[in-house]
Amino acid sequence: MMKTATTTLAFALMGTTVMAQTEISWWHGMGGRNGEVINEISQMFNDAQSECVLTPVSRGTYEEALSSGIAAFRSGEQPNILQVFDAGAATIIAAEGATVAAEDLITAAGEEFEREAFIAGVRNFYADSDGKFIGMPFNSSAPIMYYNVEAFEKAGVEPPKTWEEFEAVAPALKEAGYLPLTASQLTWMMVENFKSRNNQQFATNNNGYDSVEGTQILVTDENQVMMFEKLKEWADAGLFGFYGAGWADNQKPFEQGESALWIGSSGSFGGLQQTANFEFSADFMPYWDAIEGAGTQSFIGGAALFAMSGKPEAENTCTAKFFSFLTSPETQVFYHKATGYVPITEAAYELAKSEGYYDEKPVAEVGIQQLMLEGGEWSKGYRMGFYPQIRTVMEREFNRIFSNEVSVPDAFQTIEDEGNQLLERFSKTAG
Repeated sequence: MMKTATTTLAFALMGTTVMAQTEISWWHGMGGRNGEVINEISQMFNDAQSECVLTPVSRGTYEEALSSGIAAFRSGEQPNILQVFDAGAATIIAAEGATVAAEDLITAAGEEFEREAFIAGVRNFYADSDGKFIGMPFNSSAPIMYYNVEAFEKAGVEPPKTWEEFEAVAPALKEAGYLPLTASQLTWMMVENFKSRNNQQFATNNNGYDSVEGTQILVTDENQVMMFEKLKEWADAGLFGFYGAGWADNQKPFEQGESALWIGSSGSFGGLQQTANFEFSADFMPYWDAIEGAGTQSFIGGAALFAMSGKPEAENTCTAKFFSFLTSPETQVFYHKATGYVPITEAAYELAKSEGYYDEKPVAEVGIQQLMLEGGEWSKGYRMGFYPQIRTVMEREFNRIFSNEVSVPDAFQTIEDEGNQLLERFSKTAG
């Protein structure tokens, strides 16, 4: 009897050991349906294997998640994974010792990793100047041009490919009773991705990728100034609507069928299907044909996942396994369909295509195709510290431009001056 009890206890203890799972945490800044999908992906990962348990935790907005993650790192209570939005990437990457490069983490765990497997426009934004992935791209999107099909039929014109073509068709759209153009977040659309689509340098030090020290923003060049002088001219002529820095405020006229064109995010496709009660389609974000070398790919917006340092090897291994699970074609296609964000690998794109998804929903393919256009020297993105604060300066000056308080050249001189002061401050505090 004693022998049987001892044996039973031994097997029970062995079973406990076998079933012990490593717990990891993921802090993110997404709510609503996007937050629900994060919970679903986490559960899918937990169900797919038995070694690791991933717990997602919402930390409010993007900005709040980044602040919480950095504060937690300083107190030794950091999560395993932190979601960081595009403008905050330089901050977390420059925080000395805060993260482990995603690529290093994955290969150290014995997982396969191939940079070339990722879509071209996704590959560089969260990488270092040598191309090593520091963050793992997650919710990725591109700025694209949505258009109201009926508006163009009524006006008897075709959707524009270039800004020159927009100038040619805009009067007909206005005559047909539509506001020709709106655009959300001019910082992302008309500065950051203006630079990318038109292959224009955005900052010194290889757009900030090569060094924090001495990086300066470049926004007073004639082409950038020209873009906003055109926007102001169009606004004064009733061809462009500017509704401040709020994303939804600039999207609303298109959703309500009042605007013929809206420069928005490819990630907005899912929501537009629910809110727009008219037929819409999409094409690439326009570029200026007159600018030599223009028409290059855009880079991604959204956010990436960063592996925080100071964690045990077993937890790092689980984080690496999750990154591999997350980038698998099946998981990427699920996320793509559930949210509207683009799949980040070519294999996932091909899987969605083979399933006939783009035959059913061609708009969902536009952002991917734009990210796969030919790249240029300046199309991969930027890396600048205190960039959320620089965006705030831009938004203030844009409001002043459209309220006739300042000229476009003077506004961009202010942006460049204050931006470079912020970059200098960042270089002194980084690390």
